[in-house]
Amino acid sequence: MVKDKSVSSRLLDAVVQLVMAFVLLATLLPLLHVVSISFSDPVDIVRGKVGLLPSNFNLSAYRTILLENVHIPKSFLNSVLITVSGTLLNIFFTTLAAYVLSKKDLLFRPFFLIFCIMPMFFTGGIVPQFLLVKSLGMMDTIWAVTIPVLISSWWLIIMISFFKSFPVELEEAAKLDGCGELQTLVRIVLPLSMAAVVTISLFYGVSHWNSYFSAMLYLRSYDNYPLQLLLREIVLQSTLAEQLASQGNAALAEDMSSKLTPESVQYATLVISIAPMLIVYPFIQKYFVKGIMIGSLKG
Repeated sequence: MVKDKSVSSRLLDAVVQLVMAFVLLATLLPLLHVVSISFSDPVDIVRGKVGLLPSNFNLSAYRTILLENVHIPKSFLNSVLITVSGTLLNIFFTTLAAYVLSKKDLLFRPFFLIFCIMPMFFTGGIVPQFLLVKSLGMMDTIWAVTIPVLISSWWLIIMISFFKSFPVELEEAAKLDGCGELQTLVRIVLPLSMAAVVTISLFYGVSHWNSYFSAMLYLRSYDNYPLQLLLREIVLQSTLAEQLASQGNAALAEDMSSKLTPESVQYATLVISIAPMLIVYPFIQKYFVKGIMIGSLKG
Protein backbone atom coordinates (compact mmCIF):
# COMPACT_ATOMS: atom_id res chain seq x y z
CA MET A 1 0.00 0.00 0.00
CA VAL A 2 1.46 3.36 -1.06
CA LYS A 3 1.18 6.10 1.53
CA ASP A 4 0.08 9.50 0.30
CA LYS A 5 2.77 12.06 1.23
CA SER A 6 1.21 15.13 -0.31
CA VAL A 7 0.84 18.36 1.67
CA SER A 8 -2.96 18.10 1.74
CA SER A 9 -2.79 14.54 3.06
CA ARG A 10 -0.34 15.50 5.82
CA LEU A 11 -2.49 18.49 6.74
CA LEU A 12 -5.55 16.27 6.98
CA ASP A 13 -3.67 13.81 9.20
CA ALA A 14 -2.58 16.65 11.47
CA VAL A 15 -6.14 17.96 11.78
CA VAL A 16 -7.47 14.49 12.58
CA GLN A 17 -4.80 13.95 15.22
CA LEU A 18 -5.51 17.32 16.83
CA VAL A 19 -9.23 16.60 16.96
CA MET A 20 -8.63 13.15 18.49
CA ALA A 21 -6.23 14.65 21.04
CA PHE A 22 -8.88 17.20 22.01
CA VAL A 23 -11.51 14.46 22.37
CA LEU A 24 -9.09 12.40 24.47
CA LEU A 25 -8.40 15.33 26.80
CA ALA A 26 -12.08 16.20 27.06
CA THR A 27 -12.76 12.59 28.09
CA LEU A 28 -9.84 11.96 30.43
CA LEU A 29 -9.60 15.25 32.35
CA PRO A 30 -13.06 15.06 33.99
CA LEU A 31 -12.44 11.38 34.79
CA LEU A 32 -9.10 12.17 36.41
CA HIS A 33 -10.70 14.95 38.43
CA VAL A 34 -13.42 12.61 39.71
CA VAL A 35 -10.85 9.97 40.70
CA SER A 36 -8.68 12.61 42.40
CA ILE A 37 -11.57 13.88 44.51
CA SER A 38 -12.48 10.36 45.59
CA PHE A 39 -8.91 9.78 46.86
CA SER A 40 -8.41 13.21 48.45
CA ASP A 41 -8.68 14.44 52.01
CA PRO A 42 -12.19 15.79 52.80
CA VAL A 43 -10.75 19.04 54.17
CA ASP A 44 -8.88 19.74 50.92
CA ILE A 45 -12.04 18.95 48.93
CA VAL A 46 -13.98 21.59 50.85
CA ARG A 47 -11.17 24.11 50.35
CA GLY A 48 -11.10 23.44 46.60
CA LYS A 49 -7.48 22.30 46.52
CA VAL A 50 -8.08 19.16 44.45
CA GLY A 51 -7.09 19.23 40.79
CA LEU A 52 -6.03 16.40 38.51
CA LEU A 53 -4.01 14.73 41.29
CA PRO A 54 -5.27 13.70 44.75
CA SER A 55 -4.52 16.08 47.62
CA ASN A 56 -3.36 14.33 50.83
CA PHE A 57 -4.18 10.81 49.64
CA ASN A 58 -7.09 9.48 51.69
CA LEU A 59 -9.13 6.25 51.49
CA SER A 60 -11.75 7.15 54.09
CA ALA A 61 -14.55 7.44 51.52
CA TYR A 62 -13.84 3.97 50.09
CA ARG A 63 -13.51 2.42 53.56
CA THR A 64 -16.85 3.89 54.55
CA ILE A 65 -18.88 2.90 51.51
CA LEU A 66 -17.31 -0.55 51.12
CA LEU A 67 -16.84 -1.67 54.72
CA GLU A 68 -19.24 0.33 56.88
CA ASN A 69 -22.24 0.61 54.56
CA VAL A 70 -23.72 -2.74 53.55
CA HIS A 71 -25.96 -1.28 50.85
CA ILE A 72 -23.26 -0.26 48.37
CA PRO A 73 -21.47 -3.68 48.17
CA LYS A 74 -24.90 -5.31 47.94
CA SER A 75 -26.02 -2.92 45.19
CA PHE A 76 -22.76 -3.56 43.31
CA LEU A 77 -23.48 -7.30 43.32
CA ASN A 78 -27.05 -6.58 42.20
CA SER A 79 -25.72 -4.56 39.26
CA VAL A 80 -23.35 -7.37 38.30
CA LEU A 81 -26.19 -9.90 38.48
CA ILE A 82 -28.55 -7.73 36.43
CA THR A 83 -25.87 -6.95 33.83
CA VAL A 84 -24.66 -10.53 33.38
CA SER A 85 -28.06 -12.22 33.38
CA GLY A 86 -29.70 -9.47 31.31
CA THR A 87 -26.92 -9.48 28.70
CA LEU A 88 -27.00 -13.28 28.37
CA LEU A 89 -30.77 -13.22 27.87
CA ASN A 90 -30.47 -10.34 25.38
CA ILE A 91 -27.86 -12.12 23.29
CA PHE A 92 -29.68 -15.47 23.40
CA PHE A 93 -33.03 -14.14 22.17
CA THR A 94 -31.60 -11.51 19.81
CA THR A 95 -29.37 -14.09 18.11
CA LEU A 96 -32.16 -16.65 17.74
CA ALA A 97 -34.65 -14.09 16.41
CA ALA A 98 -32.12 -12.50 14.03
CA TYR A 99 -31.02 -15.87 12.60
CA VAL A 100 -34.60 -16.91 11.90
CA LEU A 101 -35.61 -13.54 10.42
CA SER A 102 -32.55 -13.51 8.15
CA LYS A 103 -33.98 -16.47 6.20
CA LYS A 104 -35.73 -15.21 3.07
CA ASP A 105 -37.89 -18.35 2.84
CA LEU A 106 -39.42 -17.78 6.30
CA LEU A 107 -43.23 -17.85 6.15
CA PHE A 108 -44.79 -14.42 6.91
CA ARG A 109 -41.29 -12.90 7.20
CA PRO A 110 -42.38 -9.33 6.24
CA PHE A 111 -45.03 -9.36 8.96
CA PHE A 112 -42.57 -10.50 11.63
CA LEU A 113 -40.03 -7.89 10.53
CA ILE A 114 -42.61 -5.10 10.78
CA PHE A 115 -43.72 -6.48 14.15
CA CYS A 116 -40.12 -6.36 15.46
CA ILE A 117 -39.27 -2.94 13.99
CA MET A 118 -42.45 -1.18 15.11
CA PRO A 119 -41.33 -0.69 18.78
CA MET A 120 -38.53 1.56 17.47
CA PHE A 121 -41.17 4.14 16.52
CA PHE A 122 -44.28 3.35 18.59
CA THR A 123 -44.50 2.18 22.21
CA GLY A 124 -47.33 1.72 24.65
CA GLY A 125 -45.75 4.08 27.17
CA ILE A 126 -44.55 3.72 30.74
CA VAL A 127 -47.95 3.27 32.40
CA PRO A 128 -49.08 0.21 30.36
CA GLN A 129 -45.65 -1.33 30.77
CA PHE A 130 -45.74 -0.73 34.52
CA LEU A 131 -49.20 -2.30 34.79
CA LEU A 132 -48.06 -5.29 32.72
CA VAL A 133 -44.99 -5.88 34.88
CA LYS A 134 -47.11 -5.59 38.02
CA SER A 135 -49.81 -7.96 36.72
CA LEU A 136 -47.14 -10.55 35.88
CA GLY A 137 -45.86 -10.47 39.48
CA MET A 138 -42.38 -9.28 38.56
CA MET A 139 -42.31 -6.21 40.80
CA ASP A 140 -39.21 -5.91 43.01
CA THR A 141 -37.44 -8.76 41.16
CA ILE A 142 -34.57 -8.93 38.70
CA TRP A 143 -37.02 -9.96 35.96
CA ALA A 144 -38.71 -6.55 36.06
CA VAL A 145 -35.53 -4.87 34.78
CA THR A 146 -34.47 -7.56 32.28
CA ILE A 147 -37.57 -9.07 30.63
CA PRO A 148 -39.13 -5.78 29.32
CA VAL A 149 -35.87 -4.99 27.47
CA LEU A 150 -35.22 -8.52 26.27
CA ILE A 151 -34.70 -7.60 22.60
CA SER A 152 -33.60 -4.26 21.17
CA SER A 153 -35.12 -3.62 17.75
CA TRP A 154 -32.00 -1.76 16.66
CA TRP A 155 -29.56 -4.55 17.53
CA LEU A 156 -31.98 -7.12 16.10
CA ILE A 157 -31.84 -5.32 12.74
CA ILE A 158 -28.04 -5.17 12.92
CA MET A 159 -27.79 -8.90 13.61
CA ILE A 160 -30.25 -9.68 10.81
CA SER A 161 -28.05 -7.68 8.44
CA PHE A 162 -24.99 -9.59 9.64
CA PHE A 163 -26.57 -13.03 9.23
CA LYS A 164 -27.86 -12.13 5.76
CA SER A 165 -24.26 -11.47 4.69
CA PHE A 166 -23.12 -14.85 6.01
CA PRO A 167 -21.90 -17.22 3.24
CA VAL A 168 -24.77 -19.50 2.27
CA GLU A 169 -22.32 -22.18 1.08
CA LEU A 170 -21.18 -22.89 4.65
CA GLU A 171 -24.72 -23.47 5.84
CA GLU A 172 -25.47 -25.70 2.86
CA ALA A 173 -22.32 -27.73 3.54
CA ALA A 174 -23.41 -28.16 7.17
CA LYS A 175 -26.82 -29.38 6.08
CA LEU A 176 -25.21 -31.90 3.73
CA ASP A 177 -23.29 -33.21 6.74
CA GLY A 178 -26.56 -33.76 8.59
CA CYS A 179 -26.78 -30.60 10.70
CA GLY A 180 -30.16 -29.12 11.46
CA GLU A 181 -30.85 -25.39 11.71
CA LEU A 182 -30.01 -25.22 15.42
CA GLN A 183 -26.80 -27.24 15.01
CA THR A 184 -25.78 -25.05 12.08
CA LEU A 185 -26.31 -21.94 14.19
CA VAL A 186 -24.41 -23.26 17.22
CA ARG A 187 -21.54 -25.08 15.45
CA ILE A 188 -21.00 -23.01 12.30
CA VAL A 189 -22.57 -19.56 12.43
CA LEU A 190 -21.95 -18.44 16.01
CA PRO A 191 -18.22 -19.35 16.16
CA LEU A 192 -17.70 -17.24 13.03
CA SER A 193 -19.84 -14.39 14.40
CA MET A 194 -18.05 -13.69 17.67
CA ALA A 195 -17.09 -10.14 16.68
CA ALA A 196 -20.75 -9.22 16.16
CA VAL A 197 -21.96 -11.08 19.25
CA VAL A 198 -19.32 -9.57 21.56
CA THR A 199 -19.89 -6.06 20.21
CA ILE A 200 -23.64 -6.24 20.78
CA SER A 201 -23.02 -7.84 24.17
CA LEU A 202 -20.91 -4.82 25.10
CA PHE A 203 -23.69 -2.38 24.23
CA TYR A 204 -26.32 -4.48 25.99
CA GLY A 205 -24.08 -4.79 29.06
CA VAL A 206 -23.32 -1.06 29.26
CA SER A 207 -27.03 -0.32 28.92
CA HIS A 208 -27.89 -2.64 31.82
CA TRP A 209 -25.02 -1.37 33.97
CA ASN A 210 -25.94 2.31 33.52
CA SER A 211 -29.70 1.86 33.76
CA TYR A 212 -31.47 3.20 36.83
CA PHE A 213 -34.87 4.38 35.57
CA SER A 214 -36.45 0.93 35.20
CA ALA A 215 -35.05 -0.07 38.61
CA MET A 216 -36.54 3.12 40.10
CA LEU A 217 -39.94 2.12 38.70
CA TYR A 218 -40.04 -1.54 39.61
CA LEU A 219 -37.73 -2.09 42.59
CA ARG A 220 -38.89 -1.20 46.09
CA SER A 221 -36.41 -2.79 48.47
CA TYR A 222 -32.94 -1.30 49.15
CA ASP A 223 -31.60 -4.86 49.08
CA ASN A 224 -32.53 -5.11 45.38
CA TYR A 225 -31.23 -1.69 44.29
CA PRO A 226 -28.53 -1.68 41.59
CA LEU A 227 -25.51 0.54 42.08
CA GLN A 228 -26.64 3.28 39.69
CA LEU A 229 -29.96 3.72 41.49
CA LEU A 230 -28.23 3.85 44.87
CA LEU A 231 -25.78 6.42 43.47
CA ARG A 232 -28.75 8.51 42.38
CA GLU A 233 -30.18 8.30 45.89
CA ILE A 234 -26.87 9.39 47.39
CA VAL A 235 -26.58 12.38 45.04
CA LEU A 236 -30.18 13.47 45.64
CA GLN A 237 -29.89 13.14 49.41
CA SER A 238 -26.61 15.11 49.35
CA THR A 239 -24.84 12.92 51.90
CA LEU A 240 -24.63 9.26 52.66
CA ALA A 241 -25.00 10.22 56.31
CA GLU A 242 -28.53 11.43 55.67
CA GLN A 243 -29.34 8.22 53.87
CA LEU A 244 -28.03 6.08 56.72
CA ALA A 245 -29.85 8.19 59.28
CA SER A 246 -33.12 7.71 57.40
CA GLN A 247 -32.51 3.95 57.54
CA GLY A 248 -31.95 3.94 61.29
CA ASN A 249 -28.11 4.01 61.35
CA ALA A 250 -27.93 7.23 63.37
CA ALA A 251 -24.63 6.47 65.11
CA LEU A 252 -22.79 5.68 61.87
CA ALA A 253 -24.39 8.71 60.20
CA GLU A 254 -23.14 11.03 62.94
CA ASP A 255 -19.63 9.58 62.72
CA MET A 256 -19.59 9.94 58.92
CA SER A 257 -20.76 13.55 58.95
CA SER A 258 -17.64 14.52 60.86
CA LYS A 259 -15.23 12.61 58.60
CA LEU A 260 -16.53 12.84 55.04
CA THR A 261 -17.92 15.39 52.63
CA PRO A 262 -20.81 14.75 50.24
CA GLU A 263 -18.44 15.09 47.29
CA SER A 264 -16.01 12.43 48.52
CA VAL A 265 -18.79 9.90 49.01
CA GLN A 266 -20.47 10.70 45.69
CA TYR A 267 -17.28 10.55 43.64
CA ALA A 268 -16.00 7.41 45.34
CA THR A 269 -19.29 5.69 44.55
CA LEU A 270 -19.06 7.02 40.99
CA VAL A 271 -15.55 5.58 40.55
CA ILE A 272 -16.75 2.20 41.78
CA SER A 273 -19.63 2.32 39.31
CA ILE A 274 -17.48 3.06 36.24
CA ALA A 275 -14.48 0.88 37.13
CA PRO A 276 -15.95 -2.46 35.90
CA MET A 277 -16.62 -1.11 32.40
CA LEU A 278 -13.10 0.33 32.21
CA ILE A 279 -11.65 -3.02 33.28
CA VAL A 280 -13.73 -5.17 30.92
CA TYR A 281 -13.38 -3.07 27.76
CA PRO A 282 -9.64 -3.71 27.03
CA PHE A 283 -10.29 -7.47 26.94
CA ILE A 284 -13.03 -7.21 24.31
CA GLN A 285 -11.63 -4.25 22.39
CA LYS A 286 -10.25 -6.49 19.63
CA TYR A 287 -13.76 -7.82 18.95
CA PHE A 288 -15.24 -4.34 19.22
CA VAL A 289 -13.03 -2.95 16.44
CA LYS A 290 -14.21 -5.69 14.06
CA GLY A 291 -17.81 -5.80 15.15
CA ILE A 292 -18.50 -2.08 15.07
CA MET A 293 -18.71 -2.31 11.26
CA ILE A 294 -21.32 -5.07 11.18
CA GLY A 295 -24.10 -2.66 10.28
CA SER A 296 -22.37 -1.79 7.01
CA LEU A 297 -22.28 -5.37 5.69
CA LYS A 298 -24.43 -6.05 2.70
CA GLY A 299 -26.15 -9.33 1.94
